[in-house]
Amino acid sequence: MAVVFTHMYRAVLPEGQIVCDRYERTDDGVNLYTDDEQFIAFVPYANLHALLDDEVYTADERSIM
Repeated sequence: MAVVFTHMYRAVLPEGQIVCDRYERTDDGVNLYTDDEQFIAFVPYANLHALLDDEVYTADERSIM
């Protein structure tokens, strides 16, 4: 069963970041989508360092950067 979240997110990977508007959790990773439901990427949990809400980048907390 997939869990669906909507907002602006950044998937942090070893190679960089992927910005998405929505994601779905699966048993093996996350599916990333645009706001118009276009599939961007599947990211296995093993390659996902973090999935951050864009509001994290507006906070004044250096430990999250």
